[in-house]
Amino acid sequence: MIGATRKWIVWQLSLGEFSCRSDVVRYALWMSLKIAAFAYGLNLAAHFALYASGLLPYDLFDALVIATLLTPPVSFIVSIAAYLVVGFAIFDLAVSRVELERLSRTDMLSGLLNRRAFLDAYERHSAGVSLVLFDIDRFKSINDARGHTAGDDVIVSVARSLLAAFPEPFTCARIGGEEFAVQCGGDVPGLFERTEAARKAIASQLVETGQGTVRVSVSAGIANYSSGRDFAAVFAEADRALYRAKTDGRNRTVTYAQIESPRVARMGGDTACG
Repeated sequence: MIGATRKWIVWQLSLGEFSCRSDVVRYALWMSLKIAAFAYGLNLAAHFALYASGLLPYDLFDALVIATLLTPPVSFIVSIAAYLVVGFAIFDLAVSRVELERLSRTDMLSGLLNRRAFLDAYERHSAGVSLVLFDIDRFKSINDARGHTAGDDVIVSVARSLLAAFPEPFTCARIGGEEFAVQCGGDVPGLFERTEAARKAIASQLVETGQGTVRVSVSAGIANYSSGRDFAAVFAEADRALYRAKTDGRNRTVTYAQIESPRVARMGGDTACG
């Protein structure tokens, strides 16, 4: 009985987590009302016990009036103040924790996931993924000619284009200086065509920078779906395809399957791939 009562009291006093500040207020009000009622009940029980044993030093009616006027409001005010202070502190800590977690998983410049978060997302796809790597062509020359601020503007522009081209369930990330990655669980029909559309959209845009407009392009390498392999193996295939796209002239998309199959013509520029 004592153990059950203790568990009930602990459960009643547990604050838990709150999704917004209004949840804190509602919880504090509800718990304070219950505490006030509980305190009032204990006060009444104590007075009746003292009266029954002949130990009450004053009239029972007067004692009950005083208990009714003082115990509920005092206990309510004290408990709601305590619950609000502690509840808001818990809420603020939870918000800070969520924000810190988000910041630790986000590339601050592009707003995309960072490499760590991208790897975590990969590991959640137990059945395997399709992976695309993008690299901005001649990015160093942009930084050298127009400055790093212009380079940052280019990165932001490419990130926005990739997010537009690869909405959910795709996952986009910036995994290096000018390198981006996109993944999706399972086999993705039309992945090559979607990647090509993204490449062409980026190549057709003029990026506004503080040093004037600049036109950029990207190269892409695709590792198509294959189950049961770790991230390093899939990444290596996409990276080899990306390297081939770079060495074949940039601004093009190459799949790992094209490297492995010499009968398949490699993609060049805007030429379609079979």
